[in-house]
Amino acid sequence: MSGWLVLIALQPNLINLIASYAGFLLLGVVGAVFANATGAGGGVVFVPFFNQLNFSPESVVATSFAIQCCGMTAGAVTWHRYYRHHTERATAWRALPGGLMLTIPASLCGIWAAQYGGHLAPSLAFLKGNLNALHLGFGVFSIILALAIFASIPLLRKTAFVSRFTQADVLVLPFVAFIGGTVTAWLSVGVGELVAVYLIMRGFSVTMSIALAVILSAASVWGAIAYHMTISQAIVWEVVMFAGAGAVIGGILAKRVVLAFSPTRLKLFFGAWVLVLGASGLPVF
Repeated sequence: MSGWLVLIALQPNLINLIASYAGFLLLGVVGAVFANATGAGGGVVFVPFFNQLNFSPESVVATSFAIQCCGMTAGAVTWHRYYRHHTERATAWRALPGGLMLTIPASLCGIWAAQYGGHLAPSLAFLKGNLNALHLGFGVFSIILALAIFASIPLLRKTAFVSRFTQADVLVLPFVAFIGGTVTAWLSVGVGELVAVYLIMRGFSVTMSIALAVILSAASVWGAIAYHMTISQAIVWEVVMFAGAGAVIGGILAKRVVLAFSPTRLKLFFGAWVLVLGASGLPVF
């Protein structure tokens, strides 16, 4: 907080800066609470909002990544502390370290393949995706994600959870994370959502699945941000300055939201929210 206040104080035209961008502080809080309470990336909130502000497609993705580097990191640290202090020996949480080892490298490979593949080999240019179709792609992905969230709700009644990965999981999880990483490079969301839904549908603890998805997403966005800082250079830093600070607050609060409400209510609320946001991204709206 002290560092952020110093950074703000050093900015030229401070009054105009605060008047123009202070509202993004609340956006950061809301986006990070959503992201870290569900395992979904904060881009689910940031992308449609920045689209409405007519940011360029590259700026939408780059700025979303930069904000998530703040919020998802705060959430990852918070969830990791919860794991170490409260659940490290709990049977339902045994899969967390192994799950991260299976998914983080694969997710980073997917992100880097999408970002740099076209530069290294023309045949990999298709992995870059089509940024001009960002709004449509985000809408379709969000609707599919919402339907998957709704489908997983009956599984939340379980009281006995899977605690170990099968040989099939060891093969499938890296594949899911790679695909999710590629989608994340396009939309700034994807890998955390796909992995969390997979784990929940496989019968793992909902809370553990969310924690794993948050830590995975934090590692993924840090792996993705270098491209946008050095090559695309499309980050809107004034927005990040305020929304990033709000995202840190939201990342810390999110764990309390998850533990305060029932998983079923959380999934219903956030699934409905994602569905509405996704539908708004379709050309018919």
